[in-house]
Amino acid sequence: MKKRIITLLLLCSFASLACADELQLQENHPDRYVVVKGDTLWAISGRFLKDPWRWPEIWKMNREQIKNPHRIYPGDVVVLDTSGGQPELRLLRETVTLDPSIIVEPLEQAAISTISPSVIGPFLSQPLVVDEKQLKNSPEIIAAPDGRLILGAGYRAYISAISEGDGFDWQIYRPGAPLVDPETKKTLGHEAVYLGDARVVRYGEPATVNITRSKQEITVKDKLVAAPEKLMSNFVPHAPDSEIMGRIMTSYEGSAEIGRNTVVTLNRGNADGLEEGHVLAVYSAGEKIAKKNQVDPRDHKAEVNITTSRDADGKLIVDLVKEDKDANLLKLPDERVGLVMVFRTFEHVAYALVMQSERAIHVNDVVKTP
Repeated sequence: MKKRIITLLLLCSFASLACADELQLQENHPDRYVVVKGDTLWAISGRFLKDPWRWPEIWKMNREQIKNPHRIYPGDVVVLDTSGGQPELRLLRETVTLDPSIIVEPLEQAAISTISPSVIGPFLSQPLVVDEKQLKNSPEIIAAPDGRLILGAGYRAYISAISEGDGFDWQIYRPGAPLVDPETKKTLGHEAVYLGDARVVRYGEPATVNITRSKQEITVKDKLVAAPEKLMSNFVPHAPDSEIMGRIMTSYEGSAEIGRNTVVTLNRGNADGLEEGHVLAVYSAGEKIAKKNQVDPRDHKAEVNITTSRDADGKLIVDLVKEDKDANLLKLPDERVGLVMVFRTFEHVAYALVMQSERAIHVNDVVKTP
């Protein structure tokens, strides 16, 4: 009888795990949806799925397709197919046939993005996270014509350490605040402050550049970094393959409470397995409360217990033992408060966008594989 009960319990456990792993559709999901201009991949996924980050599963995408996804355009029709027992999305694309050899298809630039470009656009090219050594060894503005000290768009500047083959287009930066890991207290990098753009007009020592754009005042000793290639913005939302855990280091809203559509910095990067499109759950640390029938140790000062003993030579040894205030505290469970999606990674740091927030999110909250 006991064996039967154990077997039944195991079967129930496996069944509940299978249910938990099944794709959960929204209760009011459509059977088909016509994509319109301004849609995002995340928003469309949220129309069908309770967990929008499981987008690759409902499309039956493999790893290669996640890295190089097909584009979706306004006018495309997303159709939900449940005939196979498991929900699956398919794409119907209308094309206009002009003659047997000519087919008009949507333009590449019209493809919808994963998340709103207006929110993350500036972060795809700047600011930049660099280590201190990299910025120190970067080309530098050493002078300007007529001894000018403050520069802007339209001015020329002379640069050290740029040679032919380094490229024409550059971005101008100034060292910013260090990004400190809240767990290890180590500096993971420096967030360089973006000042403007420059283009080389003459190589040599020094090289000459034209400043083509200025966001802030540019001065002698500001640094130059080669302009990055256009970063991918059509990544697919998906969970990491392995367990990843980190923390939120900074917020770009500047407020204590972080909400939806806020860009945050994480203390994990591509060296830790993070990639563009990874979705992480955000957890707020559970509060500590006094255990039952215990006085809350936070309401009184910690005591120091003194013990004495003697060593083999008879010398007096005094030990000071501070009372463990946490011993009488009960930690409540961490609570899931939202989701973030990684959209740009560096070696040890990543930028992510808050996609959902059930409650206020804070700096130092934990992020981990959902």
